[in-house]
Amino acid sequence: MVANLVNLDMDVLRTFVAGMDLGSFAKAADRLGRSPSAISLHLRKLEDQIGQPLVRKQGRGLVLTEAGETMMGYARRILDLNDEAKLALGSLTGLEGWVRVGVPQDFAETWLPPLLARFQRAHPKVRVEARVDRGAAMADAVGAGTLDLALTWGTLGRPYGRVVGERPLAWIAAGDHCIVDEEPIPLVAFDAPCGFQRRATEALDAAGLPWRHAFSTSSLLGVWAAVRAGLGVTVRTAGMVPPDLRELRPGDGPLPCLGTLALVLHRSPSMTHTADAFAALLLDAAEAGNGWECSGSPASSLW
Repeated sequence: MVANLVNLDMDVLRTFVAGMDLGSFAKAADRLGRSPSAISLHLRKLEDQIGQPLVRKQGRGLVLTEAGETMMGYARRILDLNDEAKLALGSLTGLEGWVRVGVPQDFAETWLPPLLARFQRAHPKVRVEARVDRGAAMADAVGAGTLDLALTWGTLGRPYGRVVGERPLAWIAAGDHCIVDEEPIPLVAFDAPCGFQRRATEALDAAGLPWRHAFSTSSLLGVWAAVRAGLGVTVRTAGMVPPDLRELRPGDGPLPCLGTLALVLHRSPSMTHTADAFAALLLDAAEAGNGWECSGSPASSLW
């Protein structure tokens, strides 16, 4: 006799993963376009199907239980396979050719490699050329036709840019870094011009807080290295912080709220169907991290 098996709901699994990835099921409600009550029902349904609690309260937030950790691993695999199956169906149309894409360093070091691998498995006849550069350079390359599409921080005043999300900004420091009262805030940032640095200095000036340039570099790895060494604090998007560094909170010092930053997709007006297929996958990945942590207006021109 075959045992009665329970089919896990794909939408419920996506809610579960989104809620934990975003650090809040309220943010997952915004991301997925559902009400908070619907999100709560999704989580309750999954726990009922599993027969165990998947999350527990810890302080003001939620953390995974042991069963939740196990379920999370399976949920990611199930969703990845589902999404890959949808992509694979697209390969039946015979997609081939080249896709030229540009992304910021933050994304190149996180979700771009697995995204490229997934796209390559689904469309083996397509070749993807990826470029990692400053936003302005990549937006200009889209306009010149040397890139099909690019993601940038800020619209940069380019006509082909479309805002696809907002990301909260955060002050980031080493684990033992302390803000010393009445001393200038030491800033670590990209070489000028740098929109993240500009946002930091504008916020500090508006709050009447002194600051100084402590370290500048042309690479994100250089930024993280300087922050780890305790040379100063930096500003990047929240949720993309190395695990050995920390986001500074209001109680950590007098640092002002930084608002949010627009994530923009630049598309060439002459994009091919093949490039459109990659753009759809890129949008799904980029939009997965949208969320608001403090109020503020997005920047209209960065980098």
